[in-house]
Amino acid sequence: MLRLSQHRLEGENMRILLNLVVALVLCSLLVLAQQSRPLSDSELAAITSRGRFLAEYDFASWHATDAVLALKPPKGAVSRYIARKTDTGWVVAFGRFNEAKDAFLIVYEAMQGSSPKEFSVKTYDPPQKDTEYFYIAAKEIQISLENSHLEKRPYNTYVLPSDSGQFYVYVLPAQTAADVYPLGGDTRFLVSADGSQIVETRPLHRTILEVKHSAPAGKKPAGGFHTHVLTDTPEDSDVFHVIRQTPPLPEFIGTKSGNYTVQTDGTIKRVK
Repeated sequence: MLRLSQHRLEGENMRILLNLVVALVLCSLLVLAQQSRPLSDSELAAITSRGRFLAEYDFASWHATDAVLALKPPKGAVSRYIARKTDTGWVVAFGRFNEAKDAFLIVYEAMQGSSPKEFSVKTYDPPQKDTEYFYIAAKEIQISLENSHLEKRPYNTYVLPSDSGQFYVYVLPAQTAADVYPLGGDTRFLVSADGSQIVETRPLHRTILEVKHSAPAGKKPAGGFHTHVLTDTPEDSDVFHVIRQTPPLPEFIGTKSGNYTVQTDGTIKRVK
């Protein structure tokens, strides 16, 4: 509501005010229309691609961590892991910042073998000092965590290079039970190429849902369903949620721009 002051608006001043109000209304309607339009096929494909990347990152980190834990690393040697997809497979670095925080000290480097689950581990003693990719990624994770509103539970982080040279960093609640899959309470950050500044913060879902699929005896669950409040589109982590389940289950998503299903391979379809 516009409340006028005691000064009377007359003639040209009134016309200026009315024109301004009309312009603001039209702009608001335009923004809402833009937010409510259905996503294009290319936009949906980009979400699918990022979601599949998250699932690959998670899978590689899981099996690389198992390989490193088998070596029984000393307490405090590792504070963070960072995965990187290369032309020859995934490489996962385990380490910590040095005291000056101007380098990332790699203590273990796990390299993917001939199968997605197979990782060989190289130990560095003394730790290998990295000031390039893994160091920058560690900075990006650190600044993202510092700007996240976290509950008292474990979280996983994922780093995805973007075409612009900047990086996406995802902070997602970690799975803590074998048959329960958390969905929500997650954020995607766009971080500068040097890891020093957050360019964009995108909360993906508000509430954390602990998803455990069940069905009557002799039946199989058909899939899941949720609606979006914070955003108007399917999200990268929706695709990740579908793919990481065992077995993968489709997810129906309701948004203001329309309804979508994420299929078991991560492909997103509009529901008419």
